[in-house]
Amino acid sequence: MWVKGALILPGAIDAQVHSLSQKDTEDFIWSTRAAAAGGVTTIVDMPYDEGHLVCSAEAVARKSAHAAAQARVDFALYGTIDPLEGPARIAEQAAAGVAGYKFSTFGTDPKRFPRIPAPLMAACFEEVARTGLAAGVHNEHDEYVRWAMEKVKAANITDYTAHGLSRPPLTELLAMAEIYEIGAATGCPAHVVHCSLPRGYEIAASYRAQGHEATAECLIHYLTLDEESDAKRLGGRSKCNPPLRPRAEVEGLWRQVVKGNVTLLSTDHVSWSLDRKTKPDMLANASGLPGLETMMPLFVKGAQERGVPLTWAAKLMAANPARHFRIDHVKGALSVGRDADIAVLTPEPWLYEAAERGNSVSGWSPYDGMKLPWRVAGSYSRGELVFDGSQVVAAPGRGRFVRPPLSVPYTRARA
Repeated sequence: MWVKGALILPGAIDAQVHSLSQKDTEDFIWSTRAAAAGGVTTIVDMPYDEGHLVCSAEAVARKSAHAAAQARVDFALYGTIDPLEGPARIAEQAAAGVAGYKFSTFGTDPKRFPRIPAPLMAACFEEVARTGLAAGVHNEHDEYVRWAMEKVKAANITDYTAHGLSRPPLTELLAMAEIYEIGAATGCPAHVVHCSLPRGYEIAASYRAQGHEATAECLIHYLTLDEESDAKRLGGRSKCNPPLRPRAEVEGLWRQVVKGNVTLLSTDHVSWSLDRKTKPDMLANASGLPGLETMMPLFVKGAQERGVPLTWAAKLMAANPARHFRIDHVKGALSVGRDADIAVLTPEPWLYEAAERGNSVSGWSPYDGMKLPWRVAGSYSRGELVFDGSQVVAAPGRGRFVRPPLSVPYTRARA
């Protein structure tokens, strides 16, 4: 039963989810379960699935059909490229319904998560610009990261500090400058998919002031966790790319939120099994954190502690992502003509434990043991109750594939 003072928000759109990063583990049946329990009514899934890239119309169709059979809430999809093919299949993915494109300046894996060098990135941006969609990029300078990693290994540093040392701030900032300059040169909306540093949002704002479409996304763990206490406490469970930063940077990010320099808030959610997150050598662990079930309560907690207006919750997690992915004709606001996607939060202090909740396939969270002042008491997707405050009641397969309308066509090259 809901209590007086409930907070009613548009259902969140999580702009960055990895449902298939670990084969035969999470999948959409679990990611969308966690989403429903967290007030997230639409997820945007990334194109780097273990085993293959989503880089063709056929792959988009295959993944959307796979997800539709499992999803409990709605979903949109990112597309990408195979570096060996270049931008040849970007147009067909737009026709197949992707809501954006994802690239990386850093190569985690040459096939599953490849680096896209600057000349190829520029060619891709030119092609993406013709689709009317945005190019999202993982922002870490490949050469700099590899140099820093070798330095850490040579010094035999293996504890929690190793990860931050292997990815110093300049690795992010130099990559962001490259991304935004390519966007400016090609006329393509350039989006940085995660930034852990206040300086990065200032760089994005400077490009917007010059008239370019330059946006930046924050992750909930960058607004919540820090290197000094949380990475030390969690070890490999805290590893993410880019890494957690010192508390001073965390507080600086909140100031960027208030300034309006943060465009989107997401989770970069992935539920790695614990065997891939608990190795003694920090650098040997998988990168990424679960967060779908906790993003909304964590943001509300942090905002209230700092006097940040809660209207930012609706902007960063609903209105802005809907506009960014060109799905604001059906998503992103509580208004006539759009889907009735609603999250209800009530002021009930509670202790979060992922294993007890039962909505995470991996059964752990970096937020385990954290006291949250607001609880998701109900989630509605297209007017249907999908989470009743204690149980996810949505059946697998009720979620729909959300795509930009045909009024965002593939256009011809500019002269």
